Amino acid sequence: MDLSIIVPAFNEETPIAEVLMRVLALSFDPLEWEVVVVDDGSFDGTAEILKGFSDESRLKILTHKKNQGKGAALRSGLEYSSGGIVAFQDSDLEYDPGQLPALVREIQRGADVVYGSRFLGRVEDMSFLFYFGNRILSLCTSLIYRAKVTDMETGFKVFRREALNGLELTSRGFDIEPEITAKILKKGIAIKEVPIDYKARAKAHKKITLGDGIRAFFTLIKYRFR
Repeated sequence: MDLSIIVPAFNEETPIAEVLMRVLALSFDPLEWEVVVVDDGSFDGTAEILKGFSDESRLKILTHKKNQGKGAALRSGLEYSSGGIVAFQDSDLEYDPGQLPALVREIQRGADVVYGSRFLGRVEDMSFLFYFGNRILSLCTSLIYRAKVTDMETGFKVFRREALNGLELTSRGFDIEPEITAKILKKGIAIKEVPIDYKARAKAHKKITLGDGIRAFFTLIKYRFR
């Protein structure tokens, strides 16, 4: 397998069908590719909707019996995927799947790690608190690891499998994002950023909290000196 697209999902019954239809309609020729959806213990209609995609030959569906967190879902997806290139695609519609091929092409051109940066592209409907928090965390990443990163928390990340080997990821929640970034940078691997467009969904549907932002900061500190 050349490319694995990992889609973590928790209670996403409204957007998940459209997200998957958009992803499955993409073209990555000549790559052989798969989509790995990890249902992280959803208790709404997500699981039923996923059953409607059971005939899709490209699609693998993994299920956590209980919700474990985004980090745990991504780690399961990494374990059960086989692509030499690995891409993360969130299961809401904040990140348009149509932008994913442009990130994958950067890997094909020689990059080891590619992040889709919202702050190099266009951002819509992001609250001031989330905008400020994301910019501060990215600035902290750049200062602590001496590498320019404009969007550490982006949900659009693409890697060569070799770049992820040996990272020994342990985070179960949203702190998976700073953990991955910290360990990639400590390995001396450069992160190439590509501008993307981003449209935030309503605040009521947001799963990330201020506490997650604080944990992200301390995660950056922890792995810098560990």
